[in-house]
Amino acid sequence: MTTHVRQFLCLKDNYGVLIHDSGSGATATIDAPDGEAVIAAADAEGWTLTDVLVTHHHADHTQGLPALRARYPKLKVVGPAKEAARIAGLDQHVVEGDYAHVGRLAAKVIETPGHTAGHIAYWFEEDEIVFVGDTLFSLGCGRVFETPYPVMWDSLNKLAALPGETQVYCGHEYTEANGRFAMTIEPGNAILKARIEQVAALRAAGKPTVPTTIAAELAANPFLRAEEPQIQAAIGMKDADAAAAFAEIRTRKDRF
Repeated sequence: MTTHVRQFLCLKDNYGVLIHDSGSGATATIDAPDGEAVIAAADAEGWTLTDVLVTHHHADHTQGLPALRARYPKLKVVGPAKEAARIAGLDQHVVEGDYAHVGRLAAKVIETPGHTAGHIAYWFEEDEIVFVGDTLFSLGCGRVFETPYPVMWDSLNKLAALPGETQVYCGHEYTEANGRFAMTIEPGNAILKARIEQVAALRAAGKPTVPTTIAAELAANPFLRAEEPQIQAAIGMKDADAAAAFAEIRTRKDRF
């Protein structure tokens, strides 16, 4: 196996992630939340950064780019074409169905607008890994800032359609808070209850709750379950349009 992933916390609750192809020596960081933290993580592994795969324009995902470019002059920065005007210095603009490469590793671009209008995810299909930025979280999803709610719902469904065993790396460690909210929506979900217990144990031990998997999220994440009858009944929207139910759940989370 030539694919290696290193995840680390930075800033307050952001996750930095490196993906390394040992066959070619290429290494990419997913986003650039903190340039010095990314450099330190790469140095600790003995890896040289060759690529940046940007998911969206928010500062806590891009502000480390100048430090990375200063350290690695040959760095290639890939990012969403639809946000190119808001992300300085992209070398490659990508859209739905394009591929970004890290050495011999290939990531298919999935457009996932909602959190931001041009947000994208990177799916390394052969490695069963997807980097989703701030679209999908463990037991949660990102705030919907720049599109109507149905757009975010469609994006989440794109991710939900990936193979269940796909490992999901997201941009933040929010699982405990997300779990508390999820219990207000679906308190009778035994899988959710067990997941929350597991999360509590991980955090008590100082361990991350990410990556998760698509299958785990489909079983316990209320934002992926908005079309389930028990969810709709719980929020007083029986037989509602799933996108409308999602909007109600997301609105409740914003107030939580």
